[in-house]
Amino acid sequence: MRSRRGQADPLPEAGRPQLRSQLWFGPDDLNGLIHRAWIGSEGFTRDVFDGRPVIGIANSWSETTNCNVHLRDLADHVKRGVWRAGGLPLEFPVISLGEAIMKPTTMLFRNLMAMDVEECIRAYPFDGVVLLSGCDKTTVAMLMGAASADVPAIMVTGGPMLRGIHGTQELPSGSAVWAADTERRAGRLSDEKWQELESCITRSAGHCGVMGTASTMASMAEALGMTMPGNAAIPAVDTRRSVHAELAGSQIVHVIEADLRPSRILTQEAFENAITTDMAIGGSTNAVVHLVAIARRVGIRLPLLLFDEISRRTPLLADVWPSGTYQMEDFYYAGGLPAVLAQLLPLLHRDAMTVNGRTVEENATGSEILDVRVIRPLDDPLAPDGGTVVLTGNLCPEGAVLKKSAASPELLQHRGRAVVFRDKRDLMSRVDDPNLEVDRSSVLVQQNGGPRGGPGMPEWGQLPIPAKLLRQGVTDMVRISDARMSGTAYGTCILHVSPESAIGGPLALVRDGDEIELDTERRRLTLHVPDDELARRRTAWAQPAPAFSRGYGRLYEEHVLQAHEGADFDFLEGGPGVDLAPYRPTSH
Repeated sequence: MRSRRGQADPLPEAGRPQLRSQLWFGPDDLNGLIHRAWIGSEGFTRDVFDGRPVIGIANSWSETTNCNVHLRDLADHVKRGVWRAGGLPLEFPVISLGEAIMKPTTMLFRNLMAMDVEECIRAYPFDGVVLLSGCDKTTVAMLMGAASADVPAIMVTGGPMLRGIHGTQELPSGSAVWAADTERRAGRLSDEKWQELESCITRSAGHCGVMGTASTMASMAEALGMTMPGNAAIPAVDTRRSVHAELAGSQIVHVIEADLRPSRILTQEAFENAITTDMAIGGSTNAVVHLVAIARRVGIRLPLLLFDEISRRTPLLADVWPSGTYQMEDFYYAGGLPAVLAQLLPLLHRDAMTVNGRTVEENATGSEILDVRVIRPLDDPLAPDGGTVVLTGNLCPEGAVLKKSAASPELLQHRGRAVVFRDKRDLMSRVDDPNLEVDRSSVLVQQNGGPRGGPGMPEWGQLPIPAKLLRQGVTDMVRISDARMSGTAYGTCILHVSPESAIGGPLALVRDGDEIELDTERRRLTLHVPDDELARRRTAWAQPAPAFSRGYGRLYEEHVLQAHEGADFDFLEGGPGVDLAPYRPTSH
């Protein structure tokens, strides 16, 4: 961890900026006295306010978010690094989003957490921040909020949990639950085995140990340059995670001295590097909607066709669940993301800047693959193109996504008759009905799962295969929705159909028996229904009633953008809107 690429080194000063914190703690007046005295009551001496940069440690720790439950301890290591570099660390809590148990979906609250992070940074006397995240939406929300606030920031993610173990069998945490549920619904898994798996799948703190959304977005944060090198894959309970946190705490002080703000790191080139990395690691489809949202916070547009263009030219290098065989522990021991970035250098913008003051090329050069079974070299990939593809067509005019690397090859070209469910409740009430008119060639369609229809665009996109087909040995089907899918999931699932059905997108007009064609090679998703029939159906269509009458839910429904726009709020996009430097605290 103390290698040339991992150490916390001073950066070249760009004319040291005025410290925001001195607007609070510097004046020898009533306001200054109050600010120093009240914070001093925590046990600080007066000299810590005399020109030290104040570092906010945004902590998404919560006992309701098992992925992040170890961040309280990790924060202490960040503080140690901040003190060592001459800063004053002040930890503060932000909302924590626990994917496994938060209902109806953490995606509903991603934008709220982003607002929480942004407004805390604005309101408090922070010269820089360290962002402690873990579970997938916490990482995304913190990057969104920090991008909008635009004070120097470094992210430290919590890392993946240890691999699941059942006897001598390895279980891919996250992904294993979908396989177990399928086996149980098919009548092939006993209650005893089901209970055994419950105690074996998640056996430590940390996020899912596969290349799900949490691991993917930790990798995206590193590929964007917002973490120290090597951050993404260190296991949560590995002591090297603590060392990494301390180095980040020291580095943020140097980042402040160089005034290296997120707006200088989150460039078009950085986002293209992240997309390239996502395709090479077989990342979660959720990375698409999240990267689009983060980019819009700094005024950058990432059209979905850019993702597909990059996917076509980027080989798949990581053999990690759910696209492959291994887990994130193995990925880390095989060289982690630095090894992948080193292989990708010919495809990357190598001069993109990162938070340690070095370029992507400087950080990656010399990183080696330590296990070619897990990470493949660029000239011997697992597949010639990337893990995610973008579809267009009359069923998804603004695009849809498919995780090709986790789909069944024989279904990538498919035409079948639709079996339509109007929403999640309808799906769950009928999917296992033995009288459901469905066969292995059918295309399952679920409506009203998008940003407004869900609401919150839940992870409903891995529609369950009807029980009667499971008993016939069917393991995958083409499934289509405007919802998302867990990054730990797999199957031929077409997701993020945009515009969504709840606002009258074409998905709302699909009926039982309609023929739908998936042509992955041509990137087309086609509803084979005459235009005049679709026009008739549109005339008869009625928009669903809002789900919320008050509070944050109502705000969400009124302002959320569509999936291809990142599902952020319309009033939060654009470049950093407020220069924080001239802020003056209100007089008492």
